[in-house]
Amino acid sequence: MTLKIAPSLLAADFSRLGEEIRKVEQNGADWLHIDVMDGHFVPNLTIGPIIVRAVRALSKLPLDVHLMITDPEKYLEAFARAGSSLITIHVEAAKEKTPEILSQIHHLGLKAGLALSPDTPLSAAEKYLDQTDMVLLMTVHPGFGGQKFIAEVLPKVEALRKRYSKDIEVDGGIDADTAPRAVAKGANVLVAGTYIFRSPDPKESIRLLRQCQ
Repeated sequence: MTLKIAPSLLAADFSRLGEEIRKVEQNGADWLHIDVMDGHFVPNLTIGPIIVRAVRALSKLPLDVHLMITDPEKYLEAFARAGSSLITIHVEAAKEKTPEILSQIHHLGLKAGLALSPDTPLSAAEKYLDQTDMVLLMTVHPGFGGQKFIAEVLPKVEALRKRYSKDIEVDGGIDADTAPRAVAKGANVLVAGTYIFRSPDPKESIRLLRQCQ
């Protein structure tokens, strides 16, 4: 699988968002990862479609929009219109509506991802895999950036890769030390926020992640 680097804008300086996006775009980012939190499904509140629209105007990179929200189906059209390329929902939030919501995302002309929190077993997503373009395995508990990588998720990455040939994304605590471990188990999309945006040399940080391939 082709390795993709997806800097998480959650760690960017929003007072100079355009400059931050150009910085990672020019230094080899493949996607831009946008974390959407509602203060309900996760204990944090971040951004909505208006920021996605602003990012879309600033970059031509694919926008990897991660919805950590309750009732994601209510907001799919808004995020699609704002310029999302791929929308990922959480199986823990969608529950029995998961297949319907994944179908809605595809109907909007976008790629669909399904996310699992660290404590959620793969079995919760197995029957929906055929409807997905990507599975996101969280390597921290969703809600805040800068958390420590949860190595216990790695066997889940390995188990998924044995039965899944599409993109596997890991998000949380990804850096030059943890990324090779995740890639060795089968991950091919690396979300890194603090490691890239707070680095004194983002270009070098992206280069080190790229070496995992």
